[in-house]
Amino acid sequence: MDVTVAIDCMGGDYGPHVTVPAALDYLQRGKNVNIILVGRQEVIAAELRKLKADGEPRLAVRHASEVVSMHEAPATALRSKKESSMRVAVNLVKDGTAHACVSAGNTGALMAISRFVLKTLADIERPAICSVLPALQGHTYVLDLGANVDCTAEHLLQFGVMGSTLVSSVENKPQPSIGLLNIGAEDIKGNEVVKGAAELLRASGLNFYGNVEGDDIYKGTTDVVVCDGFVGNVALKASEGLAQMLSTYLHDEFNRNVLTRLAGAVALPVLNAFKRRVDPRLYNGASLLGLRGIVVKSHGAADRLSFRVAIGRAVDEARGGVLNHITEQMSVLQEGVA
Repeated sequence: MDVTVAIDCMGGDYGPHVTVPAALDYLQRGKNVNIILVGRQEVIAAELRKLKADGEPRLAVRHASEVVSMHEAPATALRSKKESSMRVAVNLVKDGTAHACVSAGNTGALMAISRFVLKTLADIERPAICSVLPALQGHTYVLDLGANVDCTAEHLLQFGVMGSTLVSSVENKPQPSIGLLNIGAEDIKGNEVVKGAAELLRASGLNFYGNVEGDDIYKGTTDVVVCDGFVGNVALKASEGLAQMLSTYLHDEFNRNVLTRLAGAVALPVLNAFKRRVDPRLYNGASLLGLRGIVVKSHGAADRLSFRVAIGRAVDEARGGVLNHITEQMSVLQEGVA
């Protein structure tokens, strides 16, 4: 299947200096993929000339005169910047020119624009942000990571359907296991929303494992972990902070004196192997699930490698038919309820 991806080249901390080279890197590795670079044409053209790639046949440029800043209010981006690179890229998905969109821009603005332009899938009340995190056993998909602060039990059920469908579509797992993030594994734990969600998930026909705790995310206890956006975002940011702290501690200890620097030199192969194993760049790209189109949010500080990974996620979702499969699963779920 040929896949076309629209890329918001102006979004993120580094803009075209990262997005354009990453797109070219992906084209060199990915077959049957076309990319539309969206942004200020003169800026993108200059970057392509610098990279000696202005004649790439699978690459097109779509001009967009405006840019959504990283700190711009979502409402402002939605109402006042209809010609932004972000809006134009999402529009390309809506009109069928592209199968997916990737942006490293303002998360709130991307969600607001995507939801307004694409709308939600049938029977999905709220889109959710889903990302993959490293685990002792493979990796774990977690949603929602910040799109919905307040959720009902029905919303959490829908997140379970979307997360399960994403994993089965891109990883060919027929029955991915689903865990509900809670303060304990026992059924009596949690607030009324979580308890209600557990009942709905048990009756849904999904492969519901039961309640899981925060450490289960990194143990890989289940393929998917479901939570509301408030809890998910706190868990994610706490994890990122812990990883940064441990990295700083290791660096400081190995540079404490001559002996520790020598020990660091001896341990360098092990440290490099560890770094590759948990490299956050290899997990870049959060999916905005539940929309009538594929939208992937890259980390704003993504470098060339990590943005290329985000493009790959968008391509995998398009080829896996994620949207159709979510619609089918929600239809089956509604029939069961009726």
